[in-house]
Order: sequence, then structure tokens, then C-alpha cells
Amino acid sequence: FLKDGVLHRASTSWETMLTSLIKAGFMICGTWPMRTEGSSRLNAMKTNALASSIILVCRPRPADARILSRGAFLQALRHELPPALKAMQSGSIAPVDLAQASIGPGMAIYSRASRVLEADGEPINVRTALMLINGALQNHLAEIDGDLDEATRFAIDWFRQYGFKDGDHGDADILARAKNTSVDDVKKSGLVESGGGKVRLKDWPEMEPGWDPQKDIRPTIWEAVHHLIEQATHQGDKAAGKLLARMPGEMGAEVRYLAYRLYEICDSKGWADHAFYYNDLVVRWPQISDEAAQHKRQPEQQGLM
Repeated sequence: FLKDGVLHRASTSWETMLTSLIKAGFMICGTWPMRTEGSSRLNAMKTNALASSIILVCRPRPADARILSRGAFLQALRHELPPALKAMQSGSIAPVDLAQASIGPGMAIYSRASRVLEADGEPINVRTALMLINGALQNHLAEIDGDLDEATRFAIDWFRQYGFKDGDHGDADILARAKNTSVDDVKKSGLVESGGGKVRLKDWPEMEPGWDPQKDIRPTIWEAVHHLIEQATHQGDKAAGKLLARMPGEMGAEVRYLAYRLYEICDSKGWADHAFYYNDLVVRWPQISDEAAQHKRQPEQQGLM
């Protein structure tokens, strides 16, 4: 598997299979994750075990396939990987599967070329290509952060550094200013506790109960994610759906994105306990969305009676 840009032992089967396919003259022309593993199996309960297998559709590579430079390969990744990832996320692929699933569209670019070459003319092997694909995935996830509200962007970077542990107020002040906000504003939004020269993000069990995004004068994507986790964990999908139905505009889509983002951070840091809840929220998203849609229809149906 890929973690922090490093290829680990569990990826050997991927690397061997892909190398064999490409050496045999095939290119990957289609890929999609298929949920093949049940959440009730012993090694998946309360863990972030992979839930999907990746289907690869392959065809013979044309004899006149062109050579790609490293730069052209990276450019193609920046252009083609984001829409492929968005399509997967729209299907609520589990965050635990996203890095593995991103290999498909990335290797589709690599495998349709006769060769991918470094600047010195040396061929880029499958192992290096997988690392470049993982790097493109991380860059894509980080770029979307800029579309979120200032308090959430502060919280993402603070979380990456400190998790839910204390950090120095001075460091928090510098980061908040860089995000065009302040520690006091982030505190007023309900994201952190501060005092004694320390700042700490609140975990989902610490969030104030009864949060209503329609009454909150400064609702943030960060608190929306953690309140949804609290509702889904303690009250179930129906309660989470009711809360989602009250979120304005495109907040729901941003909530799901942030759950992916925070899972990715937890996974890179080895924070399995926290990663579980972000992964679980995305896995349950179709049911929560259905409940939200049903809740929104109820006033309309009552008005027709």
C-alpha cells in the first residue's frame, strides 16, 4: 500500500500484477471499485480494513503507443485524476479504499504509453509510477481545502499537526492569521478550546449537543462533519439524515469531502481510532442522504394533504 509517498510491502501484489499486465502488452482502459467485503467479517469490525476490490478493464496496447516524459505523465495525472476521483467519491467509495482505487486511473495513463521516461531517458517503472500517482492524490485532496471556510481550513492544518492534543496558542495564532481568521473566531465557532497558552481541537464527543446549522450564525464544515458523526454514532442514520437535511446549500458535499480528507490525514499519521469514524461516515453516507431527502419531502407531502 502507499503511505506518505512510500510503497510498503502489502503493495507487492499490486506492483507485480500491474508490471505483468503492462509487460504483456496490455493497457488499463477502465477501473472501478466494487464492494466485495462485508463489514461484519471479523477483521473489519471496528477497523479500517479495505472494503472493496478494484476491477481493471484491460485491452491490448496499440503498437503505435507514444512515449511519455515524466513531465507529461504528471501533467496527465493533474488533468485526469481529479474527475476520476470525484466520480468514485460520488459513489461513496470508502475513504479506506480511495488510495487503492486511485491506482486505476493513474495506471491507465501510465499503461497507455509505450514507455514513460525520466529526463535522463531511463524508463519509469511501476513502483515509481505508483508513488507519483499517490503524490497526485495527496495534491488533489489538499487543493480542495481552499474552497472551505476559514475556520475549517485552520482546523485541518491544526489537526494534521496536533490531532486532538494541545498546541501552543502562539502557533495557533500564526496559523489562524494565515487562514484569514483568529483563534477567538475559531473558538466562537465551537471548534477549539483555548486557555493557559494552549489550544486544542474538540473531538466529536465534545461537540455541543443540539447544533442547528440554520440557527448558527457561523456554521462551519468542520463542526458539520463532527456533529454528523455524533448523530450517526449515537442516534443512527435517521437522526444524521435529519441534521443533514437542515444544512444549507452545498454543505453536504463539502462535509463528505472533509470526511475523506480527515481520514487521509489520520491514515498517514496512524490514528486508526479517529480514522474509523471518518471512514464510517462516508460508508453510511448513502443511507444518511436518503434519510435527509425523505425528511425534506415530509413538509411538501404535508402541504399537499
